[in-house]
Amino acid sequence: MLTNHPTEFDAQSPASAMAETFARDGVVCLRGVLRPAEVERLREGIDTNLAAPSPRAKVASRADDPGFFIEDFCNWQEIPAYWDVISQSALAEIAAKLTGSSQIRLYHDHMLTKESGTRQRTPWHQDQPYYNIEGSQNVSFWIPVDPVSRASTLELVAGSHRGPWLMPRTFMSNEAKWFPEGALADLPDIEADRAAYDIRGWAVEPGDAIAFNMLTLHASAGLEPGRRRRVFSVRMIGDDITHAPRRWKTSPDFPGLVDALPAGAAMEHPLFPVLWSAGELSP
Repeated sequence: MLTNHPTEFDAQSPASAMAETFARDGVVCLRGVLRPAEVERLREGIDTNLAAPSPRAKVASRADDPGFFIEDFCNWQEIPAYWDVISQSALAEIAAKLTGSSQIRLYHDHMLTKESGTRQRTPWHQDQPYYNIEGSQNVSFWIPVDPVSRASTLELVAGSHRGPWLMPRTFMSNEAKWFPEGALADLPDIEADRAAYDIRGWAVEPGDAIAFNMLTLHASAGLEPGRRRRVFSVRMIGDDITHAPRRWKTSPDFPGLVDALPAGAAMEHPLFPVLWSAGELSP
């Protein structure tokens, strides 16, 4: 399935066009939204993170994989470079434009690095079922600091953010560790019939970002030999997002949050600082 609607935007694009596409498709490609100095600062942050992963880090590739895939979460308080880019770049203002929110908060950061020759795919999934939030005014930015080819980029199914919620499973063992087995429908086999879906994907350069709703189905392939793919993903939340405590450990987990925020409360907590508010000057 193909689309004739614009899917790529830059800093000069009308906010209304970006917001319309994001509302319809649940994804847009943003060109050159980070300045070169911001890309370099983010690269420094990722390299600092890789040199000393946090206790929250996960290796997402198998021992026999010729490459290596590592993820880490919630490091903005410990890695100043991450906070500099999150708080000082145009990302939060863009999030407000995409979601129509009067205020944008940080939800969390997520570093994903695939080394040369990594075979491990990131399987098709939605993000929000892994989380402890409800609401639709949200955006994830997938930001590479290395050039990424079309073959190994993030792919997304346009329109899938409209639901339904689908069963979240562990990436390597396919276990239902979050919602009880059978509580949600399973994902369709998208790879078996790719032509049936409006799959979006772009070759991207440092400074570009792919912005998507947390319910948009997405995946990515392994990585070609001779390439490296360091990516920083930052998740931001808007006006209608509320706390949804779970009976299980979410990914990422926020220990103690259930004691501070009741179910249905706005995410007013130091873990989720305000990044942008209507009427305030942009960074």
